Amino acid sequence: MKNTDIRAESAELFLLPITTRVPLKFGPETLTSVVCARVRVTAADRRGKTCSGWGETPLSVQWVWPSALAYDERLNCLLEFLKIVGRTIANLKAGHAFELGRELTERLPGLLDAYNRQRRQGKEPLPLLAALLCCSPFDLALHDAYGILCGLPAFNTYNSQFMNGDLSAAFPDDPRFAGMYPQDFLVKSPSFQLPVWHLVGGKDVIEAGDLVGDEPDDGYPVLLADWIRRDGLKCLKVKLRGNDAAWDYERLVRVGMMAFEMGVLWLSADFNCTVTEPAYVNEILDRLLKDNPRIYAMLLYVEQPFPYELEENLIDVRSVSARKPLFLDESAHNWQNVALGHSLGWSGVALKTCKTLTGALLTLCWAKSRGMTLMVQDLTNPMLAQIPHVLLAVHAGTIMGVESNGMQFYPDASLPEEAAHPGLYRRRYGLLDAGSAQGAGFGMRVGEIARQLPPAAETWGA
Repeated sequence: MKNTDIRAESAELFLLPITTRVPLKFGPETLTSVVCARVRVTAADRRGKTCSGWGETPLSVQWVWPSALAYDERLNCLLEFLKIVGRTIANLKAGHAFELGRELTERLPGLLDAYNRQRRQGKEPLPLLAALLCCSPFDLALHDAYGILCGLPAFNTYNSQFMNGDLSAAFPDDPRFAGMYPQDFLVKSPSFQLPVWHLVGGKDVIEAGDLVGDEPDDGYPVLLADWIRRDGLKCLKVKLRGNDAAWDYERLVRVGMMAFEMGVLWLSADFNCTVTEPAYVNEILDRLLKDNPRIYAMLLYVEQPFPYELEENLIDVRSVSARKPLFLDESAHNWQNVALGHSLGWSGVALKTCKTLTGALLTLCWAKSRGMTLMVQDLTNPMLAQIPHVLLAVHAGTIMGVESNGMQFYPDASLPEEAAHPGLYRRRYGLLDAGSAQGAGFGMRVGEIARQLPPAAETWGA
């Protein structure tokens, strides 16, 4: 027990809808709007001192729950499960925010099973990834509150001074974690300026000949070349179909040629989890190496080509990771899934705060202990969701910076936050700058952000 241990006394949920300026394709579905779940948790330490912490996550239904079910039905399930999590956090034991987050995620399978059994009987169950998404804003708010109560950045508290136990509590069967804390796996002297990745979506306009006439005329770039020039981009993530090899190859070459000509240094390929055989990816990579070796050399890593559920798709991927670093993303629900992926030949893992920061930190520690490479991938994070997302990349030590594309798809949504944190919401010289977010907690400076929140959709506690 430590005086800095906290408990959640109350929580509020705010729902903030956003419309995209251009569509974003996720596998077979397309996102044109999203509801962001913003949570304020009031926490108290053992000395009776209280404060509010904030967390936010976009409820990206199409990403966490690909399905033929209607969008509204899936969104309503997420909103229902958010309320279950909200009722749960006040019952967590006092401790460090990381410890509260661990307890929450350990309770999650039981909460999810009860929800699917009692409230969704006979219907398609809510997936674990969607349940983690619902936990994320509460988990983030606890970490923010803990740091504020300690008067320190949250990432400076993951050590023996503040935590009640080392990582052996999370990894009891692995002696290498005895005496180790999350901070031992974080970057010692991090830079708050990071290379930033731009997403080239499947529906994005590459060249003027691709224009169809319904593109937005809102002062922001439309053509890829204009984005590269305006933001000084050096890293492009290319969304592919994963079920049309000719289209995927042509898309990589088109983007790669433009990237090379305009001084972009790095590419990554995202096959959208629709590939079922390693040969599909291997043949594209081998053809790229033979016919376009410069573009092949620019390809830094490949992001999850294969289906979400690893246990149902035990694909040996060593032939792919022998060619390029291969990163788990959608399948990396927790460190246990990453361990399974590692045994199948995956060489890296993409961290996301939308699966809880606590879970991302546990995954980071396990992956680094096995020599896996890290990346921090975006969920098109706007507003407050952007801040801990980028801070995780600052402290994690990634293969190359951070992905951030909220400014592509709904830049005006974050204008109030941008006024307080200009370097986090506008990419300059191919970089994001998180220097404004070095205060206590996540350094959000919510008091300086002129955002009018709607009435709370739900409240718990006092």
